[in-house]
Amino acid sequence: MELRHKLDLQMFAGEKTEKATPKKRDESRKKGQVAKSQELPGSILLLTCIVMLMIFGGNFRTSITHMFTDVFNNRMTMEITVDNVMNMMMQYMLEILKLLAPIFIAVILIVILASFGQYGLLFVTEGLKPKFSKLDPIKGAKNLFSLRSIVELLKSLLKMSVIGFLVFTTLQGQMGVISILHSMSLEDILGFAASTTMSLGIKIGAALIILAVFDFMYQKFEFEKSIRMSKQDIKDEYKKAEGDPMIKGKIRERQRRMAMQRMMQDVPTADVIITNPTHYAVALKYDGDQMQAPEVVAKGQDFVALRIREIAKDNGVLIMENKPLARALFAQAEIGDTVPADLFQAVAEVLAYVYKLKGKVK
Repeated sequence: MELRHKLDLQMFAGEKTEKATPKKRDESRKKGQVAKSQELPGSILLLTCIVMLMIFGGNFRTSITHMFTDVFNNRMTMEITVDNVMNMMMQYMLEILKLLAPIFIAVILIVILASFGQYGLLFVTEGLKPKFSKLDPIKGAKNLFSLRSIVELLKSLLKMSVIGFLVFTTLQGQMGVISILHSMSLEDILGFAASTTMSLGIKIGAALIILAVFDFMYQKFEFEKSIRMSKQDIKDEYKKAEGDPMIKGKIRERQRRMAMQRMMQDVPTADVIITNPTHYAVALKYDGDQMQAPEVVAKGQDFVALRIREIAKDNGVLIMENKPLARALFAQAEIGDTVPADLFQAVAEVLAYVYKLKGKVK
């Protein structure tokens, strides 16, 4: 017994297997949908802050020490008034801003450069629009158990594991110093804590940057997958951009009919119709006052040639059979063109004969 199954090919037409077109990418970009990793700017920012602390740490310590000693050395005997207190607070605020300015500037530049490096210059307002669909509790519950949520959870666990490993190995390598901290001076303890913190910060920052690079690659893969298109989507986009082929075909057909109608209207004005006799028909016209050479006002083959001959008969236009000349004119000249130079002699003989007949009729 033979079993046969019907295969619905339309099912495969809807599968999103094709790469996104430039138009689809541009539309996604306008909506703010780009390949980006939130981890990359944060990890670079962490490492930058650590480096800035290492560079300006001495200056920070000097400035902070100066502010504390200034309180005890110069402010204890200060008369407490609103103006004096406001001046003192303003002075300290300016000192703090001077300390934090390099870090703030570096943070802003790093965030801009990290974002620009991922998806270039992009300003969108789509994300600012309120979307009440995000308040749907059922949809929110589904998102909690989606593949993306699982991936984000695994990423968080991996980061925690890496940070925990680096903290453990770093502190384990310093156990000898940690065991004698009780016998060290306060300055030495603070120096040890600062150096250990800086070393640990650099290690963690570098590790997070490596993880962020892999996260960016994954986000790019997911983005490319999310904007894939089906073959039908590409066809629909092409139709929308270029116009429906059926409509364009109808327009071309209408244009052909109009051109045919105009051509048939010019047949009665011709001086002679050169025929094959049945396959080709070429209508020629010559006016010595307006034309430098005879022109083709109509031409056609088979059914169109028959129609040209019928109109010519109805309007008294002379029809002459000349197979080689009819074929040559049909192949070498378009409607509105003058007769090719190599056919001047043959056409001139035909027109001379036509004018001779017209003279006899007169």
